[in-house]
Amino acid sequence: MPEEVSVDAEEEPAETAGGRRPGEGADFSSWVASRGPALQRFAYLVTGNNSDAPDLVQDALIRAMPRWDSLAESGTAEAYVKRSIVNGSISGWRKRRRLVLVEDVEPMATSHTPGPETHDADEAWALVQTLPVNQRAAVVLRFYEDLSFAQIATVLDCAEATARSHVHRALAKLRQRLNDQGLNEGVEDE
Repeated sequence: MPEEVSVDAEEEPAETAGGRRPGEGADFSSWVASRGPALQRFAYLVTGNNSDAPDLVQDALIRAMPRWDSLAESGTAEAYVKRSIVNGSISGWRKRRRLVLVEDVEPMATSHTPGPETHDADEAWALVQTLPVNQRAAVVLRFYEDLSFAQIATVLDCAEATARSHVHRALAKLRQRLNDQGLNEGVEDE
């Protein structure tokens, strides 16, 4: 004869597949919902590739979720996720550099004719994409995210002097390339 099992309404909810109880992790979910778009933009600016950015963000968030309580408590969640994105970008670059790339498909024609400011932005972005990954990440963090050198050092997991060096070397390379093209009319120092 089977044993009777009573279901008590006061029992705690069962654990889910991830080992968490329903409702736990709400802080992580709300943080991801609020910071997700900014992390996507950051990943795109670091990689320069719209198709790789969401994957990098997802991988970084997957790595952050098990550590979320300690990251949130210490206030290092943003730096941890951004560093994971940068590391993922570097790892991807190392894997892809061995591949032989085929020519890109021509972009679709649009009826919009871009103005000179769009051309300048495209040209600036093309120059930034030629930088090494760490320098590109440092430039994005400094000028797009508007972070201090100390914050950049935290994200890139390096010394503050190294973060400064990345930014200054990147700017020197960009200035040199502009000079080589005869376009360095009013570029100011940091």
